[in-house]
Formats: sequence, structure tokens, C-alpha cells
Amino acid sequence: MSQDNDNNAYWSANVRLILISLVIWALVSFGFGIVLRPLLAGISVGGADLGFWFAQQGSILVFLALIFFYAWRMNKLDREHGVEEE
Repeated sequence: MSQDNDNNAYWSANVRLILISLVIWALVSFGFGIVLRPLLAGISVGGADLGFWFAQQGSILVFLALIFFYAWRMNKLDREHGVEEE
């Protein structure tokens, strides 16, 4: 029974991490790049407004940061639950 609880805790933490990462990515790419673009139009970044920057480059940079964060956090989670790779 303890093994089942540990497996459930591991997968629960894994799914929670995935959902948080997806929400951040959706907020940055869809929210800042499309929905909130008119509100960000007055802020200039590199000669373009901030909403355009998020749509063209910002969401990609945030996605790359999320990939590295996810890999780092999953390695830590794997070590905590004893399923790390050698």
C-alpha cells in the first residue's frame, strides 16, 4: 500500500508541475501576445510594443525557460521519490 501512495504522490506532483508549466506558457503566449496586447501597446521593447514582442520572441524565451525549469524540477522530484536515472 505504501508503494501505491508513493506512486500516487509522484504522479500527482508530476501532473501538477505539467499543469503549472502549461498555464504559464498559455498566459504568456496567448494572454500577453494576443488578449492583453492592446494593454501592452504603450510599452516599447526593442522598437516594438511589448505585446508584439511577447507574441514574436517573449513566448519562445519563456517556453525555453520552462523546458529547463521542468527538467531541473523533475530531476529533483525523481531524486525525492527514488526513481532517478543513473
